[in-house]
Amino acid sequence: MLKYFSVQNFKCFHDKVEFDFSDVRDYHFNEQCVKDKLLHNAIIYGKNASGKTNLGYALFDITYHMVDKNKVPSVYKNYCNADCEQDYAEFSYEFVFNNDTVCYKYKKKEVGVLLYESLYLNGMRLFEYDFENHIGDFTGIQEKVTDTLRFDEKFDISLVRYIVNNTILAEDSPIKKMVKFVSNMLWFRSLVGNNLYMGYQIGEKTITEYLIKNYLVADFEEFLHECGIEETLVTQKDPSGEEIIYIKRKKLLPFIDVASSGTIALAMFYIWFHEAEHISFLWIDEFDAFYHYELAEKVVQLLEEKIQCQSVLTSHNTNLLSNKIMRPDCYFILAHGKLTSIVNATPRELREGHNLEKLFKNGEFDV
Repeated sequence: MLKYFSVQNFKCFHDKVEFDFSDVRDYHFNEQCVKDKLLHNAIIYGKNASGKTNLGYALFDITYHMVDKNKVPSVYKNYCNADCEQDYAEFSYEFVFNNDTVCYKYKKKEVGVLLYESLYLNGMRLFEYDFENHIGDFTGIQEKVTDTLRFDEKFDISLVRYIVNNTILAEDSPIKKMVKFVSNMLWFRSLVGNNLYMGYQIGEKTITEYLIKNYLVADFEEFLHECGIEETLVTQKDPSGEEIIYIKRKKLLPFIDVASSGTIALAMFYIWFHEAEHISFLWIDEFDAFYHYELAEKVVQLLEEKIQCQSVLTSHNTNLLSNKIMRPDCYFILAHGKLTSIVNATPRELREGHNLEKLFKNGEFDV
């Protein structure tokens, strides 16, 4: 699981912004939101242009150089902060796998250009490497992992990637576990004409293709009914011979053409929800942009109760800011380049009986 993340000098973040998943409090309600003493579910609030989307981009930057997964290069334009003299961004991750802690740090000046990389296991440095001067220390790797790899060449790819691809590591190797975790991370967003995803990928390219090829049309119809959308779905070939999903009325209507923005967003969520057993970390940007508040609550409930991976949502929906849905240490506010848990944003001791939404709107969480 991901324990800690920080980034500095990336896009709108001039100073270091930190996301500490280990900052867990002793609440005895909604305990499903915490697993292994780390946050399992979180929601981030913030005003427009506060950096919620950029924080997701920053956290998923690791997928670009470490693994071959789906990429969206356009979102990484204007990479470094425009007000900082430093011409590179700094990233730090801390992962926990059973009793092992893996700390991974790197610097980049562009999304595809590494300047520095280091890896620590349980406090011991395995390696560090300066990509500009081609100078590195690989003592830890050679002593603790493998002594068969050659490190006398000039590297321009991630050393973690090089080690994993050129060494036979045990399945329980923390390094291998980290790469597998990164490989299965997923970020996605569903907006009108702008359905994007990064990281974990599936073979099918469209909603229709995924549902039909995986024989999920009937199950998806039932899911829609559970979400309050009473439509009957059928599949039928169009004149070109392509199989299409239709909404059954007096006339058949192509699902993709007539479904509302909210229904399309829900279909995207359904696909990733169906893949959840393979996903290690899920970030949904503006997850409820087209949802009724009751549907937004249901989606959060599904993420809490039905999937095993960590999940982070960004939202403007303060109706979700409730102890009936999550707990205070799971809610964060992003403002002025800092991410603050609401339990750290007030001197008040937040309890189960507090109306968090009312406190928020009354300015209690002044960050």
